[in-house]
Amino acid sequence: MQLLNTLPGVLAHHVATRPHDVAFIDGDETVTFEQFSQLCSRTAAWLAAQGVEPGDRVAVWLVNRIEWLALYIGLSHIGATLVTVNTRYRSHELEYILERSRASMLVLELNFRKIDFAGVLAGVDSQAAKTVRRVVVLNPEAPIPQKILGKPTVAFRLASLPSHSVPVTGTADSLNILFTTSGTTSGPKLVMHSQRTVALHSQRVAQAYGFEQPGACLLASLPFCGVFGFNAVFAAFAAGKPSVIMDTFDGPEAARLINQHGITHLFGSDEMFRRILDYGVGDTPFPSARVFGFASFHPRMEEFGREAWRRGVPLYGLYGSSEVQALFSISRESTAMGERLKGGGLPANSAAQIRIRDIETGKILPVGQSGAIEIKSDTNFTGYLDNPDETRKVIDADGFFHTGDIGYLREDGSFVYVARQGDAIRLSGYLVSPTEIEDALKAQHGVANAQVVSVEVDGQVRCAAFVIAEHGEVLQEAALKAAVAATLAPFKVPVRIWSVAEFPVTQSSNGSKIQRGKLREMAAQRIKETV
Repeated sequence: MQLLNTLPGVLAHHVATRPHDVAFIDGDETVTFEQFSQLCSRTAAWLAAQGVEPGDRVAVWLVNRIEWLALYIGLSHIGATLVTVNTRYRSHELEYILERSRASMLVLELNFRKIDFAGVLAGVDSQAAKTVRRVVVLNPEAPIPQKILGKPTVAFRLASLPSHSVPVTGTADSLNILFTTSGTTSGPKLVMHSQRTVALHSQRVAQAYGFEQPGACLLASLPFCGVFGFNAVFAAFAAGKPSVIMDTFDGPEAARLINQHGITHLFGSDEMFRRILDYGVGDTPFPSARVFGFASFHPRMEEFGREAWRRGVPLYGLYGSSEVQALFSISRESTAMGERLKGGGLPANSAAQIRIRDIETGKILPVGQSGAIEIKSDTNFTGYLDNPDETRKVIDADGFFHTGDIGYLREDGSFVYVARQGDAIRLSGYLVSPTEIEDALKAQHGVANAQVVSVEVDGQVRCAAFVIAEHGEVLQEAALKAAVAATLAPFKVPVRIWSVAEFPVTQSSNGSKIQRGKLREMAAQRIKETV
């Protein structure tokens, strides 16, 4: 089938060819493609009745729900834009997103388990929401306040919407969704994707990741507000296969759902898979598993990955970002185990171009040499919202996106992600991944975890390490240095090794990430104090 340029177009195709196939499983309820199409049409009509017009932006601050998906397709139908809002955001982050996106509507649920939406709203400056015309409250169980953030409110109950429709005004080039980059001190950038980039990517992932195979079924456990969860659920959708929706991730519940529904595809962080496997029973806990893809946010992944494969859990390294979309590439089973677990792989879009540039000379590098990863694909983002200067910095005249990541090409056309450009260390003229040194440290007795960062000592760049001891162990710096010196080149041996109780982390829509930037600051301060 020729690829379609919009997801509403994909939905119309499914309604014509498989109307009674299951699209989503939400608890005890199943929603067919025909039923979902009706929900989306009614949602589009409801949004239009609320004054949402083509080009408007609607901020959606919800956990995973069928309503989230219906709002997205409904907005696509109109030609409006969904602004993703992470449910973990606090007041200042919500302020930033509302103000920068100039959202005309905010959709939320006042209370959901441990998430205090009302408390977060109480800390939001109403001036940040000056463009918001209306606040929508999902499925209220009690009368809602007449105003939130100083704006009139209205209830939204998807199940009781009347049967109405409006003309399709969205096009392939309509601004479709805004994702956020990882936050910085100046706030995250808003990444723009059109209906075309989302639809084409979804269909290509469906093909490349085996979603089109009989019996495929996704466990949608990642937040839809993040590109990782969003791309996964719409890849299954593009293939016409069902997704089992989890409103929030829970390890034992995920393990139960995998076997209850014969889940074949699952994507998440290494941390999520550890929690799921803790509740897997027997030598082959999840016999239906076909493609379980992960992004590694913590050390010691290869050891865990080998154990997972031994138990029949097929883990594959991935690569993606808000700009190139998640599930951009995946490793292949035909590669050796250690390579299979590395980030990167072959792109879902076979026409995508990847090149590696020397970060110092600017020359394009051959296979096997590490440098900055640059990607050109027709599904790359269209730019950063209202930020042409930052857009020009990362998209060059040839149309390549400069990812800010370090990696290298393989002979077979795949690539390997090594580290963020700011994390890679130039030691004695060589570009070194901190992971290599961390693995050497983690191999030592008593070391539970390790992180390596760059630090300047006497005008030279060196590496330093932070280690976490196994329970009951006391680590000695001199002994660790001597041990890793037996396997590492002298310039890779950390100049200092400090024991810490934990690493600083930050929360994202996909879990916690270690803050290497904070570790670099800590290392610089400790070196300074010893001079």
